[in-house]
Amino acid sequence: MRMFTIEHEFDRTVITLVDEGGGRLGEDVVVHAYEDRVSVEQYDPETDSTARVTLSMSQLRDLAAALDLPEGVYRRRPVSR
Repeated sequence: MRMFTIEHEFDRTVITLVDEGGGRLGEDVVVHAYEDRVSVEQYDPETDSTARVTLSMSQLRDLAAALDLPEGVYRRRPVSR
């Protein structure tokens, strides 16, 4: 079973992913979703610090697309509306 929480705040949505179960458990992953960016944070007990990666919305769309593609080099075209 996987557990996560979703909290809507004034200017962002915070999603926390909790690692449950057997084996080596990872630290919680916290996602801060803003209008123009998404930050992903995870505490690292070895360095006693929190690592943060911030993606623009364009980078996030590229990442989502890349998760379903085979190895290679790609270029996404803007969607015309």
